[in-house]
Amino acid sequence: MTLLRDHDLARAFDHASRTYDRLTALNPGYRTDLLRSARRLRLPDDGAGLHVLDLGCGTGASTRALLRAAPRARITAVDASGGMLRQALAEPWPDRVRFLHLSAEELPTAGEGPFDAVFAAYLFRNVTDPDAVLHSVRTLLKPGGRLAVHEYSLGGSPAQRALWTAVCQGFVIPAGTLTGDRALYRHLWHSVLDFDAAPDFTGRLTRAGFADARALPLAGWQTGITHTFVARNGPVPAAAGPARQSFAGTAAAPVPTVEAGR
Repeated sequence: MTLLRDHDLARAFDHASRTYDRLTALNPGYRTDLLRSARRLRLPDDGAGLHVLDLGCGTGASTRALLRAAPRARITAVDASGGMLRQALAEPWPDRVRFLHLSAEELPTAGEGPFDAVFAAYLFRNVTDPDAVLHSVRTLLKPGGRLAVHEYSLGGSPAQRALWTAVCQGFVIPAGTLTGDRALYRHLWHSVLDFDAAPDFTGRLTRAGFADARALPLAGWQTGITHTFVARNGPVPAAAGPARQSFAGTAAAPVPTVEAGR
């Protein structure tokens, strides 16, 4: 199967956006695991005075997790799917949260940042060039800033691949077929099988210049299937310009900033 990318993937998420939260709610531990990963950023003082990027925020479940983990932080949440963002904006948000319709690839030229921390949930296996996106994250992240990636990334054993395939074929794809989104959920199945195993993504982070990269397991049936990857920004790449001081911490068309605080 050819994986969905760029505009095709954004359109698939647009179509699935109305039923997406109902389907993910059937996954035991989905929101609990997001919160656990957000807390692994270990932001001090409930995030007071910090600016956090939620990269690939979808319908806002990851943004809610960040709000609970760092209730005093300022959060900028971005996604390439306008449909997913509309679902996010249907809920009330505090003034310190805003949403932007931007892809991960567009963000470095959008005049946003710098950020004290970046949270990316279910993003990297969906981008065409994960190394380029990691480079962009480093240019947006302050020196020493913290990164947490919450992602399906198999531990590498045949049993984990078999379990993932069984779950997708027995439940995820049939459920997605009923909502008219079979292509998206087949993409989910194959994107996880094709993505880095946990040790490989940890190595990718290190090669991209992140320090102290680690893969942390999550509990429940997704143990060995979903991980939190944590790291901190190393020296700023030359292309990013002068170092900033901080705490020791083909895209969808851009739309004007959408402010949330209703």
